[in-house]
Amino acid sequence: MLGPKINNWDLNRAKWLRHNPGFPNFFSGSKPRVLLVTGSSPKPCANPVGDHYQVKAIKNKIDYCRIHGIDIFYNNALLDAEMAGFWAKLPLLRTLLLSHPEVEFIWWMDSDAFFTDMAFEPPWDRYKPYNLVFHGWDHLVYKDKNWVGLNTGSFFLRNCQWSLDLLDAWAPMGPDGPIRDEAGKLLTGFLKGRPVFHADDQSAMVYLLVTQEDTWSDKVYLENSYCLHGFWESLVDRYEEMLENYHPGLGDDRWPLVTHFVGCKPCGNFSDFPVERCLAKIDRAFNFADNQVLQMYGFVHKSLNTSSVKRVREESAGPASAPDEVSRVLYPSLNDTN
Repeated sequence: MLGPKINNWDLNRAKWLRHNPGFPNFFSGSKPRVLLVTGSSPKPCANPVGDHYQVKAIKNKIDYCRIHGIDIFYNNALLDAEMAGFWAKLPLLRTLLLSHPEVEFIWWMDSDAFFTDMAFEPPWDRYKPYNLVFHGWDHLVYKDKNWVGLNTGSFFLRNCQWSLDLLDAWAPMGPDGPIRDEAGKLLTGFLKGRPVFHADDQSAMVYLLVTQEDTWSDKVYLENSYCLHGFWESLVDRYEEMLENYHPGLGDDRWPLVTHFVGCKPCGNFSDFPVERCLAKIDRAFNFADNQVLQMYGFVHKSLNTSSVKRVREESAGPASAPDEVSRVLYPSLNDTN
């Protein structure tokens, strides 16, 4: 368990919200109050250039949150020494759920994931019956038991007792050392396509959903109508095609909400892909997203491969102030059917 057992969070949270009406958990209409949570290691990157890319990643997330009225929490403290690496998010999420009763959803996002559609807003109404939303496919998880049937790099977690219970059920494979090593062997033997390595949070979640489907699955939504997680290799080299044929606000593989650099590890001293290739592709993703912000101020990058910018129009009265305004300013044709 991640801490002392809590059994009455829904009641206590409801009481807190009644006594603090200035902190609504839902804004006008049905848009929930959302806290985007991300972070990085408390130590400098092993690859010195990695710290520069961490700054780019947090700047990208701040821009998206500012546009959409989302709060953001950046963490670089390890809250539980045994839950390092993949697992560090779990004690952090638990702490934030309990510390922010005004927040309806926490949106976890890995440090190596970038927003690349600055206009797209998740369809919050769709998730009213659910407490946890991953990018994934039901058949890959429940039928195929595939370890990449869902992705834990970007997900929504509702602030409720169910979520605290889920975190407690998710965490037992996480402690570093023999427990994590033995759990990794179990996961590799159980899940389709999983390499041999110690237990990771994503594999553990697939295992939990498959082996305890009756307990959790009815409150878990696996989203694939847009890119809550989009694998970078299939997206980054298509940005020019997207610019020519589509527009922001789509969120899917025509203009992905998230481009996630799985396997690149720009902060580390090893990577599943050539480091220089990864860094060049991260620059393209950052510039692709940054153009959507800079255009509101009359600038764009000279190309997706350079940090240099150029002016594209005279200064306007000010930046757009709402997501629909972002899309209108960037692409007037957004109201066209597509």
